[in-house]
Amino acid sequence: MTRLFGFTQFEFAGTIAVADGRYVVRNDGGERVLVLETLAAPAPPRRRRRRAREAEAGTPRTTLPLARVTAVRASEPFSGEEEASRWLEEASANEEAIDRLVAEGVGLLNLALHAHAVASGDPHVQALTARRAVAVRLGYGNGEEVASGEFSAALEVDAGTGAGTRRQQRAEELRPQERLAAVLGGRERLDVCETLILRARSDLDAGREREAALQLRVGLEALLAELGDALADPGHEEDMANLESRRHEAGEMANLALRGDLDAEQGKHVHDLVAICERVLRRRRVLRG
Repeated sequence: MTRLFGFTQFEFAGTIAVADGRYVVRNDGGERVLVLETLAAPAPPRRRRRRAREAEAGTPRTTLPLARVTAVRASEPFSGEEEASRWLEEASANEEAIDRLVAEGVGLLNLALHAHAVASGDPHVQALTARRAVAVRLGYGNGEEVASGEFSAALEVDAGTGAGTRRQQRAEELRPQERLAAVLGGRERLDVCETLILRARSDLDAGREREAALQLRVGLEALLAELGDALADPGHEEDMANLESRRHEAGEMANLALRGDLDAEQGKHVHDLVAICERVLRRRRVLRG
């Protein structure tokens, strides 16, 4: 009997850093297969150097390639068509299930992108989010189908619904475009702690707690130095006092991270401290208007 596998599939405009192919990923979540394929890719440039040519206005633009990413749940095959169909129907009707499956799939892609960045020594490889995709699908298919990005059945889902967008909504409330204009226009500057805490959050979201603990240590120190008197607000003062009293925890977690993986309790300390730092930064942006 042909086995069927569930998957989450994304299509992104342009290309991604990881080469096309099939990649087997084994972790605590079981075995997954990541299938990458570039559609409508332009012909590779000729090796010989060509002289620059004059650009002409109104010239038709080259077709943009499409990167198709399929995250296959290889370790959880369905017993048959009926079970697979029921899974797809239930998953696509539940916002939390959609968020979980989309996060799982894009997390697998970002794991590959991060591994590629480190393996190639390229610091400019960027993580992707489901919001960047031009299409997101849940579906199932047999091994031959999913290995080539095809499927027996699939549904397009909106990755911008449900609980998964709470952080997006907060970001929109903070009016990032206004601040972007202020920074680029030289009217405002970014604090070092903002970059460091953002990196810690990125590592946490990707499951890299050791890296997050190391970022947190310097990020927290920078935040205490830069934002100590940033606001005359009781909530700000309380959070800053809390961080000051717990700064030793950040140092301890970083020291432990240098020696190996953090356990559940140690990881919780890192998550808690990063969340408080984010709250301090968010409050400042909101109250400053």
